[in-house]
Amino acid sequence: MNDDNRYQFDQTCRVKAVTLAQKLGIECRLNINFLPNAVYEPASCIQTTIKAADEVGFPVENIVFEFLESEEIKDREHLKRIVTDYQARGMNTAIDDFGAGYAGLGLLAEYQPDFLKLDMLLVRDVDTDEKKHIILKGMIEVAYALNIRIIAEGVETRGEMQTLKDLGVELIQGYYFAKPGFECLPNIQNL
Repeated sequence: MNDDNRYQFDQTCRVKAVTLAQKLGIECRLNINFLPNAVYEPASCIQTTIKAADEVGFPVENIVFEFLESEEIKDREHLKRIVTDYQARGMNTAIDDFGAGYAGLGLLAEYQPDFLKLDMLLVRDVDTDEKKHIILKGMIEVAYALNIRIIAEGVETRGEMQTLKDLGVELIQGYYFAKPGFECLPNIQNL
C-alpha cells in the first residue's frame, strides 16, 4: 500500500470485511479498521461500504469503524467530519490501540468515539502491575464519564480478565478467549 492506492486498499478491505461477516453469520458488531487519511470525503467514501452491506444484508448499525492511534492524523477536523458522518448514519466509531500512539487524551477532548479500545501493552499484567492498574483505572473513569464504552485488547490470563471486570470493563478480547482464525469464527473459551 502507498499513497497512490491507499483509498482503494481501504475500500477493498471494508467490502471484504462486510461480505465475510455476513457469510460467517456474524450477528454482533463488526469492527473494521479504517485509514482516516484515505478518506477524502466522508459522505462519498462510505457509500461503497453501505452498498456492500445492503447487497449482502448486513446491518450498517452493527458496523464499528476503528481508526488506529498508530496512524498520525494529518487533519483532525477532517477526522471529526468522518466520525460525525459515520455516527449520523447509525454506525459506531472507536479509537483502536488507545494509549500507544498519536492520539492520546487530546483527541478525546476534541471528539468522543463510541468505543475506546485499550492497547494490549497497557492491559498486559494489569492484575500484577500496580502502575498499569492505576493508569487503566483513570482511563476507564474518564471514558465512562464521557459516555464512551471500553474494550480491553490483548487479554491473555484469567487474572487480567478478572481485574478488568473488577474495574468495570464489560468488553474484553484476547487470546485468553480465542486465537484469531482466517475467514472463520474461532471457538471461544474461558467465558
